[in-house]
Amino acid sequence: MPAIVIVGAQWGDEGKGKATDHLGSRVDYVVKFNGGNNAGHTVVIGDEKYALHLLPSGILTPGCTPVIGNGVVVDLDVLFHEIDGLEARGTDTSRLKVSANAHVIADYNRTLDKVAERFLGSRKIGTTGRGIGPTYADKMNRIGIRIQDLFDEKILAQKVEGALELKTQILTKVYNRRAPSVDQTVEELLSHADRLAPYVCDTTLLLGEALDRGETVLLEAGQATLLDVDHGTYPFVTSSSATAGGACTGSGIPPTRIDQVIAIVKAYTTRVGEGPFPTELHDESGDFLRNTGAEFGTTTGRPRRCGWYDAVIARYAARVNGVTDFVLTKLDVLTGLEQIPVCVAYDVDGERYDEMPANQSAFHHAVPVYEYFPGWSEDISGARALADLPANAQAYVKALEEISGARMSVVGVGPEREQAVVLHPLR
Repeated sequence: MPAIVIVGAQWGDEGKGKATDHLGSRVDYVVKFNGGNNAGHTVVIGDEKYALHLLPSGILTPGCTPVIGNGVVVDLDVLFHEIDGLEARGTDTSRLKVSANAHVIADYNRTLDKVAERFLGSRKIGTTGRGIGPTYADKMNRIGIRIQDLFDEKILAQKVEGALELKTQILTKVYNRRAPSVDQTVEELLSHADRLAPYVCDTTLLLGEALDRGETVLLEAGQATLLDVDHGTYPFVTSSSATAGGACTGSGIPPTRIDQVIAIVKAYTTRVGEGPFPTELHDESGDFLRNTGAEFGTTTGRPRRCGWYDAVIARYAARVNGVTDFVLTKLDVLTGLEQIPVCVAYDVDGERYDEMPANQSAFHHAVPVYEYFPGWSEDISGARALADLPANAQAYVKALEEISGARMSVVGVGPEREQAVVLHPLR
């Protein structure tokens, strides 16, 4: 059975966790393939709300094996804090698997992340300060610490010592901060080794064998397309590959085994952190979207920047990821609006752009070109078929499908897993 990829089509927080959980009962493995605990998923099951930061959403589905892939950077304190929290609520986490090749966030990475962001001042990126960026930098500089290193104390000490040779100089001489000692870092990492060991395996082999047996593997992205380190709004991006291509490198599953790419897109647009945002609203409409949609970060609690739906971004995401299906979330948030603007193109110094500008300066200066659609006032939370939606809501969904580059297969009409209109089965 081929693999399925789920990605975010905007700047994150589109509702990937809900979509993953919606598919979870039909898949055998759910793999987180990028990022760390710098973003979160909120999943609502009945009266219970779960905020996940590092663990794959599939951990909430009985019988599904959740996997942290090699492309993830792991904060072990956060990992076990999440595991303990779920187990206290009766969730079985014993099926979790963690790649031996995933990189570990060390204490010095968290320190560097925080002081470097403060040092940037007005040029700050908007990092969460959790050490994700410096850990990926260590990975590329080949001085990173991997999960498997925790099971060989001699190798671990050598690697930490090598990493701290440079970082101690940077922390003390550039940022005037005290660096941790080699022994301190090694001791902290080793304190997790015994508990971690049962979860660790060769996840590329595990997933390859699962596909050979005809089982279904769902690959779940953290962050989103416009935050991808290569294809996002650089430099205001994350440090990993959050697109469908990253699913292959972050899991060890080859592209020939993927036959469906599902992109999650919100019925409006949000982003957290710094960077350009053409449809951003600084008025009562933005406040309405933020408050009605509860647009506050799952991990950070930061209020999200809000704006209208951007079809240019959606088309870009469809092209870059090879999207086969869109899942449109939070349509219910728009209920009560008399008129709903949709960005269909950009105006940059008098020139119309129907696709993403290749030049980042042009994107920074992009002014949205809007088309306007009539709103609706009826409660749509109980809709389960397109015909259940008010005529204007149906027209809005159909219009977004026509201008976004791929079909709209599922429409979310509320926070709970069953609150969805299925237009086309995802599998």
